[in-house]
Amino acid sequence: MTAADTPREYIGWSQDGHAASALWQSANGASAPKRVVPVDDTITADAAYRLASQGVAMLWNGDFQNARQILTALEHRTRPRPDRIERTTAELFYRYRQNRSHRARILGLLLVPLDDGNVIGLRRAPDVVAATVDAYGSITEASVVSLHEVLGTIGAHQWRTKGIPVAALNAKVYPHYGTFFPVRSEYVDLVASAPLGTPRVAFDIGTGTGVLAAVLATRGVPRVVATDIEPRAVASARETVSRLKLDDRVEVQLADLFPDGRADLIVCNPPWIPATAHSLLDAAVYDPGSRMLKGFLAGVLDHLQPGGEAWLVLSDFAELVGLRSRDDLMNVIDAAGLRVLGALEAPAGHSRASDTNDPLHAVRRNEVTSLWRLTAGEPAR
Repeated sequence: MTAADTPREYIGWSQDGHAASALWQSANGASAPKRVVPVDDTITADAAYRLASQGVAMLWNGDFQNARQILTALEHRTRPRPDRIERTTAELFYRYRQNRSHRARILGLLLVPLDDGNVIGLRRAPDVVAATVDAYGSITEASVVSLHEVLGTIGAHQWRTKGIPVAALNAKVYPHYGTFFPVRSEYVDLVASAPLGTPRVAFDIGTGTGVLAAVLATRGVPRVVATDIEPRAVASARETVSRLKLDDRVEVQLADLFPDGRADLIVCNPPWIPATAHSLLDAAVYDPGSRMLKGFLAGVLDHLQPGGEAWLVLSDFAELVGLRSRDDLMNVIDAAGLRVLGALEAPAGHSRASDTNDPLHAVRRNEVTSLWRLTAGEPAR
């Protein structure tokens, strides 16, 4: 979803005694601030933090690089403090989520103008045209955006420009802004190595960049239908398929979970943490109430050919932090009329698993991603 797809919302402030306003832009679904004051290079980091802590947004009128310095200072002030209290894993995760929410709120309140032509009209501002077009579309009127979000669009555009290597495809993918980057190879490698058989049709539910659909096609599946509920993901997946010259095998559809028809193999790698997503970008990781997980499992039998398999690819992170038990997962599988044929496992290989500065390092280093092979029938337990 781009800014053009969301309702238009304007924010207002007083500038030199006169009322001013501009279109609010957020590619991450952030709400428009209610109170806005203009600030410039004279503001101190402490004053900026006080305003942000009160929920007041600051529209920057000074030098762009000075704005970045203020943002850096705000980041330092919102870092979690050392905690000498012995806490349970669940408590650590709760504190982690609290801090992330607090940081996002504070950092999102330093704003910059984004004018017609996707130009930031501040001294020493970088060229952000390509990056912001990816995120917001073409800007045709005076707008205001979060500086923190703009810097995120620049980083995402750099990733998109150079591409992300996917070993299982022996190729790179170039994700669109707002699509989950396939930097965690565990789930891709599991799908690339699981016993496949000879499925004629496969579904990839929640395809994201289309990586898993592409893996299935390169493994020889003649027809793959990939779906996603997010338009940006659909566009990204279609580009992936086209770049890899798999258009004759893979079709990408905008859909909530399943396409029409049945398949011999249905694959899904849903968000793995059953908690509230604080932004659109979080939706690839956080699945409130396990909506997608439960919806996938509940609908599989209506779309699976007799004798077919469903592959559920899921991290056990939620189990490690006490948000879901293994019994909870097995009960949902049983209730869907499915049984487990077997499971393949991959230990955490992503960078955060080795980051000792991460407050959840002890959890991440023990994280395991599993590919559960499911089929119709009575549970074997």
